[in-house]
Amino acid sequence: MILELHSPLDMHLHLRDGDMLKLVAPLSSASFAGAVVMPNLVPPVADADAVQAYRGRIMDACGGDVFKPYMTAFFRSYTEKELERLRDLVFGIKLYPAGATTNSEGGVKAMKDAEATMAMMQEMGIPLLVHGETHGFVMDREAEFLDIYRNLAEQFPRLTICMEHITTATAVRLLDEFENLAATVTLQHLLITLDDVAGGMLRPHLFCKPIAKRPEDREALLKAALSGHPRLMFGSDSAPHPVHAKEACGCAAGVFTAPIALPRLAALFEEHDALDRLQGFVSGHACALYGLTPPAKTVRLERREMLVPDAYEGYGQKVVPMEAGCVIPWSLMQGGFTKMT
Repeated sequence: MILELHSPLDMHLHLRDGDMLKLVAPLSSASFAGAVVMPNLVPPVADADAVQAYRGRIMDACGGDVFKPYMTAFFRSYTEKELERLRDLVFGIKLYPAGATTNSEGGVKAMKDAEATMAMMQEMGIPLLVHGETHGFVMDREAEFLDIYRNLAEQFPRLTICMEHITTATAVRLLDEFENLAATVTLQHLLITLDDVAGGMLRPHLFCKPIAKRPEDREALLKAALSGHPRLMFGSDSAPHPVHAKEACGCAAGVFTAPIALPRLAALFEEHDALDRLQGFVSGHACALYGLTPPAKTVRLERREMLVPDAYEGYGQKVVPMEAGCVIPWSLMQGGFTKMT
């Protein structure tokens, strides 16, 4: 059985930099036509020059693959002139609450301080992407942030606000309260709960932020994805860390899913008799919502077992993927993409 996906997009991706970028970028460009690339490097990608330079490094790492990096800038207080220059270079601007996740120490400390920039973004049509967590109890951080989303959606009704990597049933319900709210959801949050991470032996390669939640949360996310909610999109939040940073005291937060994302999604959607909804989830919804025209690329998957490697290695880096050593029923066909004409 062959499944064709047209111009699949990863709407939330971490590619890192340096040698890690060289290792992981081709693993995304092999199966996606484009991806929204996160800006939380050290230092963060926060101005036009940094955006252009980082995009160049990404394109070099992807070689000749058909792949478009949709760049983002790290949210800070911008002048109108700075935003005008960024507008043609970025897909959106990513807001991190200070200290909420990896390399976010320079993020927003008080939401009121961000309002002037958001007002300009609304007028310029620049989407706002948000890591929506407070600093409360770890299981409640997303739920506590939902009122902030409500306030932003009401205050800036013409600003497209994307709730990144949602993990709760309440966040799914919030999607239906405001037309200017959208959301991404990850592969891992469609598959696992906190019990998979820490219910037995601790599994560091499943630890991420936001942390996986309860079974009813996973079921709500899965139901929304399978039913084709028009403002819910796939965003892997694939976040590579060297194995020594994951299998360590102070385990780094992030799940590396880029190489298996499409085959594993195909298996999940097939399991629920929803393969016809996968195209919308991995491309159609995002294109309709944001008016995107991604590079023309057909990716072919086949129903043939794939043994997930124990690790991906190169350039002095070693990264362990989700479901390492496991067999999944779908795989990317060798030479499995073509540029469409």
